[in-house]
Parts: sequence; structure tokens; C-alpha cells
Amino acid sequence: MKKNSMFGKLALLFVAIAWGSSMVVIKGSTDTLPAGTLLACRFTVAGVILALANFNKLKQIDKDYLKSGIFIGVCLFMAYFTQTIGVMLEMPGKSHFLSSAYCVFVPFLGWLILKEKPKVYHVIAATMCAVGIILVSVAGNFSISYGDSISIISSVFWAAQIIAIAKWGKDKDPGLITMLQFVVCAVLAWVFTLTMENPGAIEWNMGAVGGVLYLGIVCSGICFLLQTIAQKTENPTSVSIILSFENIFGLVFGAIFFNEKFTPRSIMGFVLIFAAIIIAETELSFLKKKKAK
Repeated sequence: MKKNSMFGKLALLFVAIAWGSSMVVIKGSTDTLPAGTLLACRFTVAGVILALANFNKLKQIDKDYLKSGIFIGVCLFMAYFTQTIGVMLEMPGKSHFLSSAYCVFVPFLGWLILKEKPKVYHVIAATMCAVGIILVSVAGNFSISYGDSISIISSVFWAAQIIAIAKWGKDKDPGLITMLQFVVCAVLAWVFTLTMENPGAIEWNMGAVGGVLYLGIVCSGICFLLQTIAQKTENPTSVSIILSFENIFGLVFGAIFFNEKFTPRSIMGFVLIFAAIIIAETELSFLKKKKAK
């Protein structure tokens, strides 16, 4: 049985803060770097870090690992690419919240692909999330902006990535399968940036370099390692609750660094989406435990 530890909780809190700040860094970095270049550099750095961290396990990689890494990596690339485009077009805090709605889509994609019927909690969460998205995204003329629609699409790809891990990453070493999907994501991003983007649009400066290193080393490499370590002592409910606070930190960082403004309607929408995330990820198991005691 897992034994909770203060280090585990602090590590997860650090991960939530780092992930919450990632959208702000992406927003700032894409002022000088195209989306494909940013992703290519980010996941090249992250892939190297995880390759070094799992160096002794690399010999375990076979055709099955490579096939799984390719399927999951394609989903990861599409999720990050659409998420990055979304945050380029809209404010980082709102984009973060919309793209984080993936946990609500996971049960329904799982029903379609894995044949696992969603529970009543998932239906409730999906309904709450849909209402929240409407409150956050729909303008006065009942239209959704292009950037918001891209962020919502990214949440579907995030859900697909999670289902892909469940289908093709089962019984695989988490460090190796994560490294492989990072490498695949980096390769696809390099192909995109070398064929579709204009090299003349790239402006390397200290901010861009710092952004790439922060996203690659901290938000991808270190955060994954900390999450893996923390999950050895923390139960899944605690992990999901603490990590879900990345959305709150995303709003805070967006307000601080980009003066992001929120209306009472959008705040109500954020509350509904956040509550939907908690319900979908925990199924309110923490309330059941309290009732049992």
C-alpha cells in the first residue's frame, strides 16, 4: 500500500506550477519562434534528457516498443501542436483551461476504442464541462473564436494520447515509452518546421532560448521524473487533484504576465470546467472515503 509523503505532494505541486506556467512561456516564445520550431527544440531537449535518465533501459526497446512509441507520439504531437497554435491566438490562461478538458473526453474515446463504457460520473462531468466551455468561449454573438476552437480540438487529441497509452503502452516501461513518444514528437515537429515554416521567421534571442530550455528541461524532463517518483508514494486520487491545479496556476500566470482579464461569466465557466475535471479524474472517491470513516 502506498504511504503518502510530504516530498511527493511538494513534487506534484511543483509539477502543477510548472505546467501552469508553460502556456505563458509558450505564448512569449512564439513571438519569435514558429510553433513547429518551438516544439522541435522542446522535445529534442526533453527526449535527450529522458534518454540519459533511462540509458540503462534502452536495450529493452524492440519493434513493439517502436510501434507503440510511434502511435502515441503522433497523438502527442497533434495535441501539443494544436495546443501551441491555440495559445498563440488566445490568452494563455483560457487556452490552458480549454485544452485541459481532455479528461472529460477520455471516457468517451475509451468507450469507442477500448469498449469501456463511461460511468455516470463521466456523463455528469462532460455535461458540466460543455456548459463551462460555452461560458468561457462563446462570445455575445454566440460564436467561438478560432483560437478557442483549436484549444478545444487539442483537448480531444490529449484524450486520444491517453487512450493510445492505454492501448499501446500497456505493460511498457513508463520512462521508455515517454522517451519514445517525445522523440517521435520531435521528429514530426522537425519535419513540419523544415518543410512548412519559413526559416527567416525564426528569431533566436535569450528569451527564446530560455523558453525552449525551460519547456524542454523543466516542464517535460524534470516534471515527468518528479511525477513518476511522486506516484510511488501518492495514491491516484491525490495525484489527479494536485495536478489539476495546474489550470488555476495557468490563470494566475496569465493574469500576471499578460494582464489576462476575466468576466463573471468566464469565471463561472472556469469553475464548472475545474469541477468537471475533479469529478472525471477522481469520481469523488475522496468524499466516499470520508463517508466511510
